[in-house]
This record gives sequence, C-alpha cells and structure tokens, in this order.
Amino acid sequence: MPVRKTTAAVTVKIQQLLKKRPFIIAGPCSAESENQLLSTALKLAATGKVDVLRAGVWKPRTKPGMFEGAGSKALKWLQKVKSITGLPVMAEPANAKQVEECLSSGIDMLWLGARTTVNPFSVQEIADALQGTGIPVFIKNPLNPDIELWCGAVERIAKTGIKDIGLIHRGFSAYGDSEYRNPPMWHLAIEMRRRYPGLMMINDPSHICGNRSLLPSVMQQATDYGFDGLMIECHINPSKALTDAEQQITPKTLAGLLGTIKWRSKNTNAAGNMNVLDSLRRNIDILDEELLQIISQRMKIADRIGQWKKENNISILQTKRWQQSLERSVKRAEKLGLSREFIFRYWEALHLESINHQKKILDS
Repeated sequence: MPVRKTTAAVTVKIQQLLKKRPFIIAGPCSAESENQLLSTALKLAATGKVDVLRAGVWKPRTKPGMFEGAGSKALKWLQKVKSITGLPVMAEPANAKQVEECLSSGIDMLWLGARTTVNPFSVQEIADALQGTGIPVFIKNPLNPDIELWCGAVERIAKTGIKDIGLIHRGFSAYGDSEYRNPPMWHLAIEMRRRYPGLMMINDPSHICGNRSLLPSVMQQATDYGFDGLMIECHINPSKALTDAEQQITPKTLAGLLGTIKWRSKNTNAAGNMNVLDSLRRNIDILDEELLQIISQRMKIADRIGQWKKENNISILQTKRWQQSLERSVKRAEKLGLSREFIFRYWEALHLESINHQKKILDS
C-alpha cells in the first residue's frame, strides 16, 4: 500500500514541538460535526496552553448501535481546524486503510488506542502501513494490565524506522468496583518508563477517571510522578457529547486546571542525590496507592461473601479455607523474596479486617 512521506518542513516543526515540556494534547473524544470540532479547537487554541489537537475519527465501540465516529469525512474537518488554528492535529487509526487516509489528509501525529494495542495483528498491520513515513506515533497501554503487549507494540512500531514514539498511560480495565473507570496501576507505567527511558510518557487522566471530578487529582499525580505531559478530552458542550460525556471538560475548564497544576522539575543535577531519593520515595507512594486500591477491592468482595453467608446462615470463619490461602501465599511470597514472618503478619491483619467486614454484615 503506498503511503505519503512526511515532508522535511513538517518533520522539523513537529520534532521541535515534541521537545516541549509539558506537552499538552487536548480535543474531543469524537469528531461529531465540523462545527463542534472547529468550535472546540478555536477555544483550545485561544488558551495558549494546548500543543496538539486530538479527535476520534473512528470510534471502536463496545456494543453495536453506539456512535462510532463520523468516519473519513472528519479528516477534512481536521484539515480545516489545522489551517485555521495552526494547531497540529492527531487521530487514531485502527487498521492500514485508516493509516493511509490519515497520511493522505496531512494528519501530523497518530495514536494507537488501547483496543488496538491489545492485538498484535492489528499493531503489525499498522506498522506495515507506516513504513517509511516517519510520522510520530503515540501508543496507549493495552486494555488489560499486560505490559508485554505494550512493549510489543512499541517494538513493532520502532522496527518501521519511526524515531518519534511516545507512550500514553490511560489506565487498565479491571473487574469489580473502583473509583476509577480504568484504575491507573501506576507501577506498570513506571516499569514502562524504566524499560524505555528515552520515550515521552503522556498521561490520559480522562480515561483513567471516567468522570470530571477526579481529573484534578490524577492530573497532579501524573505530574508528580514525572510524566511529560497530558492528553485530555475536551468538548465545547460536554453534556451533549455523543461519546464519554461524563469525562470531557470545556476548554475553559482545561485552562483553569492546567493553571493549578504544580509541574515538577526533572533537573536532578541541581539537587544531587536528594532528587534520586525523592524519586524513589514517589515510586513507593505510587505502589502504596495501588495496594490500598487493591485491598479496598478485596474487602468489597469480602462484603459480598459476608452477605451470601448471612443469607445462607453460614458462619464467618472457615478455618480450612483460611489455612489453604495462607499456605499458598507463603509459598508464593518466598519466591518473591518476602519473609514468612512478614507474610504471616500481613495475612493475619488482612484476614482479621475481612472477618470484621463480614461480621458487620451478619450483625446488621
């Protein structure tokens, strides 16, 4: 399949932009109409805080009948937005044909969505279509918490010769209740940064949160953890958005939020070893937050077990089950370098908290 080669002028301009920190990508979840897209883009450009405009042209939806994007005609809207606002534009192709359409329409950057990253066949098809283009590509983490799939997507795109590859952390799907739409699992993003220290790492708080209320805290967390920028979904009228209305914000709200963020310096030379210690401590904070989220989810399941026991008149303490869980955890923990003594203390505390949860339900 023939592809358009990016011109030297475009490459220089975009490469200079990619060095900017923080790097801010914003725009609607979906390009719904020319007026909606242009109105949003003009407001975003007016903030002076946005570097690239993003918009979903093709939307992979979970169920049939949902709005799946305006399709190829939206690429012309992006062309118009680019010429009027001067903002580079970004789209998400899911196959080779869509890649070719993006390249032919002068799209400046691409991103691979989580539903694409999870499928190596799709990633390879896109990689084959990108051979010789040099266009910057950002890769979202896969839907499920499988870091090897994320790595595989990076390696497939890198083999095309593309030098400007970025990572987008948008959280991971998880079973059960959570305050997040896609729990961040920050430790996986940290591991990707360790494996690919030279790649830009962008955080997508919109898909992590799933709602507007959590955005400020997650945006600040991302900057505290050293992310290079943010990708945020904005809409001229979020409540009327055809996709992900709950998580989108207006350009004015975005400008306000960006103004409240405290951006962290990455200059480790000035502060010496103390900055190294602070970085390690921040990593511990990230993991502690993940542990609390997981323990909270575990207790919610314990509550459901307690309700079942109440309805079936079953006693709380099941000694055989407790002993099996403990022995299994001790064996696993020793292989991970954790002491038996620690696991006994930890498991005992966890078990006691679970019993307390179930007792409250039986006593209610």
